[in-house]
Formats: sequence, C-alpha cells, structure tokens
Amino acid sequence: MQSLRDLEEKEVEAWVLEHHFPRYRAEQIFRWVQEKDVTDFSEMENLPKDLRQALREEFSLALPELYRRYTSKLDETEKFLFTLADGHRIEAVFMAYHHGNTACISTQVGCRMGCAFCASTLSGLARNCSSGEMLGQIVAIEHLTGKKISNVVLMGSGEPLDNYMEVLRFIHLLSGKIGRNISQRNITLSTCGIVPRILELAEEKLGITLALSLHAATDEKRKKIMPIANRYALSDVMEAVRFYFKKTGRRISFEYALVFGVNDGEEDIRELSGLLKKKGEHFPAHVNLIPVNPIKERDFTAPDRKKINRFKEGLEKQGITCTIRREMGADISGACGQLRRDAEMEEKED
Repeated sequence: MQSLRDLEEKEVEAWVLEHHFPRYRAEQIFRWVQEKDVTDFSEMENLPKDLRQALREEFSLALPELYRRYTSKLDETEKFLFTLADGHRIEAVFMAYHHGNTACISTQVGCRMGCAFCASTLSGLARNCSSGEMLGQIVAIEHLTGKKISNVVLMGSGEPLDNYMEVLRFIHLLSGKIGRNISQRNITLSTCGIVPRILELAEEKLGITLALSLHAATDEKRKKIMPIANRYALSDVMEAVRFYFKKTGRRISFEYALVFGVNDGEEDIRELSGLLKKKGEHFPAHVNLIPVNPIKERDFTAPDRKKINRFKEGLEKQGITCTIRREMGADISGACGQLRRDAEMEEKED
C-alpha cells in the first residue's frame, strides 16, 4: 500500500477530485500529513468519516518501525535501524549540533555502487526508498527523540542520484511551505559522481549543497576503491560539479575518506590540490576529511591523528578550505550500512 507521504499536494488534489470530494479537502489532507505528521487517519479531525475511510482503504500513514536504537554516552548522537513495511531495513542517524539537529537518512535499501570502504554495498541494492519512506525516517526520528530536525543530509545507505526522481520529490516535499519548510540550504546530497544526474540536478537550480564522494584525486586510485570511476572519468566528474556550481552558485563539498596507505600521502595532497585549483578559476571548494570507518569485511584502517592533521595542513597551505569531520557518537560508530549488515548476518545464523 502506498504511503500518503509520497504524494505532493497536486497529487492529493487529483485524488480528492477523482473521488468526488471538494477540492479544498486536498490542502487539509496535505497539512495533516506533511505539517502535523499524523500516523492514523482518525487524527484527521476536520475530515468527514467517509473521506477518512476512503483514504484508509488506499493509503498508509505507517512510519518505519524501530528495530534497534543505539545512543552515544559521549554526546546526543543516536543511530536507528528501521524496518520498512516490506521487511527491508535501513539506517538513519540523529546528530545534535550547536546550529541545530541533523538527520542523516538512507535513500536506498543497500547500494549497488560497490565502494570498497562502504558496508552499505556488501549485499548489493535491494530496492529504492520512496520519498515517503525518506520523510518517514525524519518523522520517526523526531518522534523518538522529541527533537525537531532542521538539517538533513542524504548520506545514509544508497546513492541518492541512483534514485533520482524519488530524491527530487523528497527534496521538494521537505522544503515545501506546507510541512517542514526546511531551507534547501540546509539539505546536503552526497553522490559518488553519476555525471548525467549531476548535470540534470544542476538544471533544477536547487539551493541544496552537493557533496561529491571523491576519496582519491586520480582515476587510477579512484578505480581501486570506487567502481563508478570505471564509468565516469574524474575529469568528467569535475566538469559536472563545476557546471553545478555555475548553475546554482553553491559551493561544492568534497568528501575524502582517508585510508591508511591508500590515499593519505604527500603525493595525494599535491594531486588533490591540483585537481581542485585551476589557475585563474573561481571555484570555491571545501574538503571534508573523513577518517575511514573500519568494516569487518575489509582491511581498510584510518591513518593516525598526526597524519590526518598533516594532510589537512598540506591542503590549507594550498589555499583549500578543509575540515576534519567531527566524530559524533564515537562509541557507537560504525561504517554506514554496518548495522543493517550485522542484523542480516544474525538472522541468517538463527
């Protein structure tokens, strides 16, 4: 059964008219779902019973069901493993910052991109998440924590641009005036670099932040850890993100997972600096250094703190803005997708 959270207001209106109810009922329904986060049709108090029954017969308001919850003893970070209506599981994270609360959500069940340092891709892609399931993660987190979400990052399981239409719908619903009305500037989309979709997204001229999962500054090294590099050359990826900046004016964020002995040397600093800086070009870029999270099925480890700091300083000397991702919930840390993977393995053993 389709989630009513999947529908934009114009689609709700079309359904209302098709079922011979007054047009004005559409906005009422949409507000109940997107603004008041109802989870039962009986809560829609200003709707007649026959309309509520008609909605109940065709749509669901169910949220992702909590399967496991991990709470950090060091800060307010929480990780959630949710079960969807069909039994599939996805992960989401709640992080509290001084500037507001952030939800990191999943856009797919699993992933087919195959990045070597990511647990999400170990079992491949099961299916895409719908826009309603993405919204449902946010609503569920707010209900569980009692705290309002003001920032959203699409960096959980899955490649957002591999689920392009549903992600685009989700962004419009999330930032719509009716509902959460979250500024698009507070939404970050992370991609491994699907060039045609980056170009398509640029034409939407959204206000979101685009974060490119770079992780290596040459095609040769990138191919070793990111299969997508076999399809799209780094030169094409960089051209696409520069086009995105040109169309939107939004600074590009580059995610760089530091892996000991793989991409953390002096040569990597020089190559990365050369990739991001072109003489005479104004292209504001920000590098987010991420000490790689170890996963059981791989032997990747993060460099020590001294080497991480040296990498950061090397980039800054080249005039590149750079930060080291703050470790949130370090005592409950784990690579993205590891919670789902662990649950799958446990169930197989049972």
